[in-house]
Amino acid sequence: MAIRYFLILFLLFFFSSLIPILALYEDQVGLLDWHQQYIGKVKQAVFHTQKTGRKRVVVSTEENVIASLDLRHGEIFWRHVLGSNDVIDGIDIALGKYVITLSTGGSVLRAWNLPDGQMVWESSLHGPKHSKSLLLVPTNLKIEKDNVVVIFSNGRLNAVSCIDGEVLWKKDFEAESIEVQQVIQLPGSDLVYVVGFSASSQFEMYQINARNGELLKHESAAFSGGFLGEVSLVSSETVVALDSTGSILLTISFQNGKISFQQTPISNLVEDSLGPAVIIPSLVTGIFAIKTNAITIFIRVIGEGKFEVVEKTKHRTAVSDALSISEGQHAFALIQHAGSEIHLTVKLAHDWDGNLLKESVKMDQQRGLVHKVFINNYIRTDRSYGFRVLIVMEDHSLLLLQQGEIVWSREDGLASIIDVTTSELPVERDGVSVAKVEHNLFEWLKGHMLNLKGTLMLASPEDTAAIQSMRLKSSEKSKMTRDHNGFRKLLIVLTRAGKLFALHSGDGRIVWSHLLQFLQKSETCQHPIGLNLYQWQVPHHHAMDENPSVLVVGRCGQSSDAPGVLSFVDTYTGKELSSLSLVHSVAQVIPLPYTDSTEQQLHLLIDADKHAHLYPKTPEAISLFKHKFSDIYWYSVEDDNGVIKGHALKSKCTGEVADEFFFDTRELWSIMFPSESEKIIATVTRKLDEVVHTQAKVIADQDVMYKYISRNLLFLATVAPKGSGEIGSVTPEESWLVAYLIDTVTGRILHRVTHHGSQGPVHAVFSENWVVYHYFNLRAHRYEMSVIEIYDQSRADNKDVWKLVLGKHNLTSPISLYSRPEVITKSQSYFFTHSLKAIAVTSTAKGITSKQLLIGTIGDQVLALDKRFLDPRRSVNPTQAEKEEGIIPLTDSLPIIPQSYVTHALRVEGLRGIITVPAKLESTTLVFAHGVDLFFTQLAPSRTYDSLTEDFNYALLLITIVALVAAIFVTWILSERKELQEKWR
Repeated sequence: MAIRYFLILFLLFFFSSLIPILALYEDQVGLLDWHQQYIGKVKQAVFHTQKTGRKRVVVSTEENVIASLDLRHGEIFWRHVLGSNDVIDGIDIALGKYVITLSTGGSVLRAWNLPDGQMVWESSLHGPKHSKSLLLVPTNLKIEKDNVVVIFSNGRLNAVSCIDGEVLWKKDFEAESIEVQQVIQLPGSDLVYVVGFSASSQFEMYQINARNGELLKHESAAFSGGFLGEVSLVSSETVVALDSTGSILLTISFQNGKISFQQTPISNLVEDSLGPAVIIPSLVTGIFAIKTNAITIFIRVIGEGKFEVVEKTKHRTAVSDALSISEGQHAFALIQHAGSEIHLTVKLAHDWDGNLLKESVKMDQQRGLVHKVFINNYIRTDRSYGFRVLIVMEDHSLLLLQQGEIVWSREDGLASIIDVTTSELPVERDGVSVAKVEHNLFEWLKGHMLNLKGTLMLASPEDTAAIQSMRLKSSEKSKMTRDHNGFRKLLIVLTRAGKLFALHSGDGRIVWSHLLQFLQKSETCQHPIGLNLYQWQVPHHHAMDENPSVLVVGRCGQSSDAPGVLSFVDTYTGKELSSLSLVHSVAQVIPLPYTDSTEQQLHLLIDADKHAHLYPKTPEAISLFKHKFSDIYWYSVEDDNGVIKGHALKSKCTGEVADEFFFDTRELWSIMFPSESEKIIATVTRKLDEVVHTQAKVIADQDVMYKYISRNLLFLATVAPKGSGEIGSVTPEESWLVAYLIDTVTGRILHRVTHHGSQGPVHAVFSENWVVYHYFNLRAHRYEMSVIEIYDQSRADNKDVWKLVLGKHNLTSPISLYSRPEVITKSQSYFFTHSLKAIAVTSTAKGITSKQLLIGTIGDQVLALDKRFLDPRRSVNPTQAEKEEGIIPLTDSLPIIPQSYVTHALRVEGLRGIITVPAKLESTTLVFAHGVDLFFTQLAPSRTYDSLTEDFNYALLLITIVALVAAIFVTWILSERKELQEKWR
């Protein structure tokens, strides 16, 4: 009986082991991929450092993230990424256990549990009109034993319960045309003041009972000079403002409900004052700051309408809000720049001359200026006050300073990447030291001992961690040299802060970073914007001594006609080689497929006036360019006007100054879409560096179809003007979507298809001869994905596969762009479950490997979908030949396979883009997804058919070979012996 049970259990175990499991082992996590979490540039921060519980700081950021950070290490305890339209207006902590956030223009108030970030309640605060949003969390205001939060938003003052989010009372300001500036609660009082401006010259004050919302008093006073900008609160019943000229300081007092003005010309305080001043917002009692002529002036209020200048500085200065350290005492932090250091000073609000703390901290110049400062205090062992300071830098990084040192830092600028390119690593040099060989031998022996312990299940948790670490090292994925498979690369990313980062593709670490000075705010450029990254110099084997470099393109202003700026950066060192401030704008950048003798790629920059400028400006470049002059075409899309145009170059340039690198352009063709029926919402083309393995596609019955391969094909999608809004804002009869395939050289529309009852947004990807696009079907109330494949019909007679293989097919017929191409298209539509944020396609070195679509879902994950599911030739009952070809039977929906998520269980919060880069190994493509988070992995759409996996058992292979050789030798000896015995007989 026991033997029978044993056999049953053995058979169950044996058959269960045959079921394929698609998963990762625990020790394989991080070997081929990495994931990094960020939060973005911090706007507001609130410390929570009570004795019980973890010390943390709760922050809100420009990426609409609410996060709780560990004060010891800067790690994320929890975070929530809100929607792109859910902008955070205010944040605070109530009752020591709730994080209160106000967002969406003051329309949504939420409470989050402080320890774990779970949402406790949510309240909607819609009002009669749009207005400034202000959040006030009183410390001692209760209504029937219920602590309240006071919010002014959408023209309404609300009191909301901290416990359940119930609106206890509300007061409308719809009738009053007031622009509210401050909501103030008097300490130890139930009174709330609402102050602001109306008609630009009227100061309004409302006194409200905070318990029931009753209006107790309303006073207004006119000031003929008008008001400018924001106000600064210097006491509980006094604010300071500027007149409309910015030259007079106004002290506005509303003590006991009576308004009074006191005027002080700024010239009385600062003799060399020129030009208008600006008040720097601050919440330090009795002190405020103004900025004029690049001079920051700190002014103390010493009486009603009386001021005293306490400090003037030309250094860039940042000031924190006031921090209550004891009853009646408030401290604030002041940070000033001085070369490679920052000077941190903590002062009492009523004692400017005395310093509670004064420190100097060395700061990396690549972080830029200090933008924001947040202060927190703690009690030292000697019962004195210590301070920790959280600072937000110009590059969006976040640092904690304490005791004159940087405790931790976070590179949160990586949460706002605007463009990505790649660079190869240096070639590994020959020569290995003896010490390195001995070290590697020791590591090899140590690794084998640890693996033996792991196999025998004798490994401790420390040994398991060491095994994981050694596997990561042995994979050599983090070396700073290129590998023969092309897996190791540098990811060059440009952030919204104007900073370049080089990330190692092996582990995601930052190799170097560089803050581009031309993308920083200055007197000559008030609103710099980074636009794109381009490959500038990519040295090959004959120029290996040159380092590769990238071109960074930006402009000095929001408008498209603002002057452009260029920067050239070495990708190995991060050093800026040179920069150019252009006199012309940059509306379009066209990388040309030509390089000079130094491997610099030629680029054509098109300005807002449709003039072309060639870079680099060298004799060799212009000589090469003139030989290819007639082969250069491009197009431009004017979304607002509904026009697409084709352009070419003129042979002569015009202008006051002769410039051989400056060219006039001519318009070849234009397509104008009727504004009453179509609006352009999406355009996409093929990647310039995409490799197509073969133009022929062998289908069932040995038939051949020829792909229509052209770099000049453009996919364009339009919708009905009413359908350009949010999904569901129109009926199916009012909306339609039209997809076009356009030749951008001739302007011909090669294909047009209309999807009635459909709506955007449209996400599309173009590869080889096919395009896949995603949209919403209003009739079916579901998302759809459609595919269009375009084939060359002019070569339809060349269908003999053997002639194609032997190269005897006829391709001598002349081809002209002026003759209408003979093309046919095949298309199909499928339902798809998810809404999309991004879409891309895998790319490989030779284009042999089958394609996969990489779909960024609304859940911030990346899904890999085989292109075969989007084959327009799919049918319900495919023939046997079609099945052999790999045609999948037709279904109305595309499958979502859980194991096909490239990101596994991880999420790339705030997903914005997916980049694919081919490796040298044909089977593998590198995938980089970015948003608030970063994710990188290697993907093999057709499995690794051209390489052995890292866990391949080489020892077993060697033993097998030795055993076979031994068996052959033994068999040969036995055969010879047998043959000899037979001869003796």
